[in-house]
Amino acid sequence: MTLTASLVQKIGNAIKEVARNKGSTWWYTPHMAAASRAIAERIPLVDLVLEVRDARIPLSSKCELIKNLSPSSRRIIILNKTDLANHIQLKEWLKYFEQQKCLVFGVNSHNKDKIKELLNFLRARVRELPKTGHGGQTITLMLVGIPNVGKSALANSLHQIGRISAAEKGRLKHAIVSPDPGETKNISGLKIASHPSIYVLDTPGVFPTEILNAEVCSNLALTGAIRDCLVGEVELAEYFLSIFNLSDEYKKWAKLSLSGADDSSELERRQKRQYLTDHTQDFIVNKVRRMLFEVVSSFNCNLEDEEIMLQLIKAEFAVLRDAFNLPPDSDDYVRKVAAKLLNLYRTGRLGHYTLDLVPSK
Repeated sequence: MTLTASLVQKIGNAIKEVARNKGSTWWYTPHMAAASRAIAERIPLVDLVLEVRDARIPLSSKCELIKNLSPSSRRIIILNKTDLANHIQLKEWLKYFEQQKCLVFGVNSHNKDKIKELLNFLRARVRELPKTGHGGQTITLMLVGIPNVGKSALANSLHQIGRISAAEKGRLKHAIVSPDPGETKNISGLKIASHPSIYVLDTPGVFPTEILNAEVCSNLALTGAIRDCLVGEVELAEYFLSIFNLSDEYKKWAKLSLSGADDSSELERRQKRQYLTDHTQDFIVNKVRRMLFEVVSSFNCNLEDEEIMLQLIKAEFAVLRDAFNLPPDSDDYVRKVAAKLLNLYRTGRLGHYTLDLVPSK
């Protein structure tokens, strides 16, 4: 068994154990159960259901709450966070959903041009809806999905761009956006277009009462849909590195190694003094990339072997401690390295990964 497979089982079992504990404050809470009922009651009343999924995990992030809602003109799959996914595999996923007769659209909720394209796409779908026979019709779209797929960020962007294009005055509303899952508590409506008036409903993220597939659990945890404390940051960082080490992403950083460690401008040297431990600074990100490249490229053993992969990951944690400028005698440095590494992965600073494979025909 490979290390990746072993970690999938370990992470999956940990999450399933939490899910089986019905009194858990981290899983299917009374709040999530109430949100699920409220969403289910509203689905028949809205004009379009927009199922938001994470483009890195198009299958793992599907919303079980609407699994019985057949693919139709009323349901649209929105693959969000396309900027974090592998671009080649993203195209394959879009093609796959189209072959399944699903309406699908890929978007980055922080890219204004992409939001404008999505808004035009939604307006076109609205024009295809059956007319009710009276003027001044109001159209309602509802965003649904699991936690942390970016529903609130998407709602805010549609609201901002839609209101500006409609030349409407007035203070913009905002849905609460957080990198932590489960922050949206209530269903709220934001106007995104006029003539006709179109509103989008932002809803809380919901999980099913139980997830049986260990790989799905692992992918949800790694992408941040599930709180890290359910599994542990070190285990998740090891899972990411086991994927990273078998990918080709690190090969893109060869030029960083060739340029040398000390080739920096005066501005960069001042930044290093000012932001010594800020892992989001570009000079530290490049140092992380360079060190990871050098470690992986010099490791010529069979990475399918679990013990060998563990040796490589241990070596990576050691060099990352230096890259993040953590002192050698730092207490709990492994967890600190893991937390910083996960942040860089989840913000796309360490490459683009699609964890779900397109189903074979």
